[in-house]
Amino acid sequence: MQKDHIYAEPLAQIQDFRFDDQVAEVFPDMIQRSIPGYQTIIQTIGKLTARYQQADSNFYDLGCSLGTASLAMRRNISAAGARLIAVDNSKAMLERCERHLLAFRSEVPVSLELADIRYIAIENAAVVVINFTLQFLAPEHRDTLINTIYRGLKPGGVLILSEKFVAHSTATNDLLVDLHLDFKRANGYSELEISQKRSALENVMKPDTLAQHQQRLQQAGFVEQSLWFQCFNFCSMLAIK
Repeated sequence: MQKDHIYAEPLAQIQDFRFDDQVAEVFPDMIQRSIPGYQTIIQTIGKLTARYQQADSNFYDLGCSLGTASLAMRRNISAAGARLIAVDNSKAMLERCERHLLAFRSEVPVSLELADIRYIAIENAAVVVINFTLQFLAPEHRDTLINTIYRGLKPGGVLILSEKFVAHSTATNDLLVDLHLDFKRANGYSELEISQKRSALENVMKPDTLAQHQQRLQQAGFVEQSLWFQCFNFCSMLAIK
């Protein structure tokens, strides 16, 4: 696993963060050192997929990046007639995702789509995963995507949504941000790396509050939703149709 040193040296100009070849090469290390509880989230996505799978259904990973969640889903699908659809708008990510998925032998067919998840048709779905991706969409597109997912899910189907979030109060949010920064420092990121990456993400990642996520899911029509994971300002939710 190649180490993430993208922001280790002072940059004359900090470009907006992009999921390009440079990021794709170090993404596993970047994720492990940046998102607390990431492995727990991935493992549980697999378990939830096993629990809520349905025969003759589609399984979607929207914003699949290198395919970590896709692989966890595929390993846990045993239902007949299942099909996994992994979608990302980064060619660099999707090329590596294909290699990762093909390295695992499975009877579950996989379709990899280089596309914008805002315009993907969700049909006959048992499980839809959006793992730290919604926050990169412009806020005005988020309701539409969640509504599209809800309509495309079968009765009893589920959405697994993982996101970084903004806390309800300034004091609480400051605390969670500080704890997360300590987590990154403990994983070897320097103050320069933390600062420059924060600047790179400032214009492209706009987190919501938990209340905004919960309201969006409720308005879409989900009858049941649960916050099943939280560590600092990172969470994962389960919504059931």
